[in-house]
Amino acid sequence: QVQLVESGGGLVPPGGSLRLSCAASGSTLNYYRVAWFRQGPGKGPEELVCYSSLDGSTYYAEAVKGRFTLSRDSPKNTAYLEMNDLKPEDTAVYYCYASASGLDYWGQGTQVLR
Repeated sequence: QVQLVESGGGLVPPGGSLRLSCAASGSTLNYYRVAWFRQGPGKGPEELVCYSSLDGSTYYAEAVKGRFTLSRDSPKNTAYLEMNDLKPEDTAVYYCYASASGLDYWGQGTQVLR
């Protein structure tokens, strides 16, 4: 199984940028579907971006398309979420997620305040 630890959240100025990290241990992320979710105040969970290890495709939600980018550093076994042009509605707790063989794994979350 894999353990996920997010970092990089914080307070961001208008139109600012931030990069979140998701460091994995226990297994390599190369074998997992990797995604980023967020949950804003009073809102349900929202999937932002998803990478499929099966075909290498990446899906972006309309709310973040063109502003957010998922990337991976295989040697560091880490996934990133680069966020640009942050808006008030991006305020949320952001979670890293990985899945494989029917099992789901979540990080503890990191707060982004805009």
